Amino acid sequence: MDSNIPLESPSLSRRQLINFFTGATIAVPAGYALYVAGKFLIPPPEKTGPGGAIPAKDVLGNLIPASQILAESPGTRALVAGLAGEPTYLIVKEDNTLDSIGIVDNCTHLGCTFPWNPIDQQFQCPCHGSRYAPDGSVVRGPAPLPLKIVQVAVIDNSILISPWTETDPRTGEKPWWA
Repeated sequence: MDSNIPLESPSLSRRQLINFFTGATIAVPAGYALYVAGKFLIPPPEKTGPGGAIPAKDVLGNLIPASQILAESPGTRALVAGLAGEPTYLIVKEDNTLDSIGIVDNCTHLGCTFPWNPIDQQFQCPCHGSRYAPDGSVVRGPAPLPLKIVQVAVIDNSILISPWTETDPRTGEKPWWA
């Protein structure tokens, strides 16, 4: 048996060393660029409250204080960005509080957004003529279903909007969107 240990140890050749440094020189900036692109493209998680509630925001993403909407006259329907940025109507009641039900501004026919018509007291979709009652139930088609609703709560001058998971008060059935 030969117990001699060779004195020469394997080492990197010059070519392997240059390839290593070239790869590292490319990998570090590329990794950093991918990290920055990922932070830009992936939105930060939204802070939610109990039951998945999020604060109401304006079109620019700024929080809307409850006092701003409650300063409007009773019967006003204020449009805010609600769950997943969906436009949502909040209703000021006669006692200057917000209704606990918000109405999502998406027509159930083809998903159009529409205005509240205060003269006719209806939501009217201008695209195909669907009309909805003040509570979001269908008055005239072609919309097949009532409008989606959300829960609205006011806590410390903040408006919190959360998904509606209970029985739909308009139909007495399980919500079609849940």
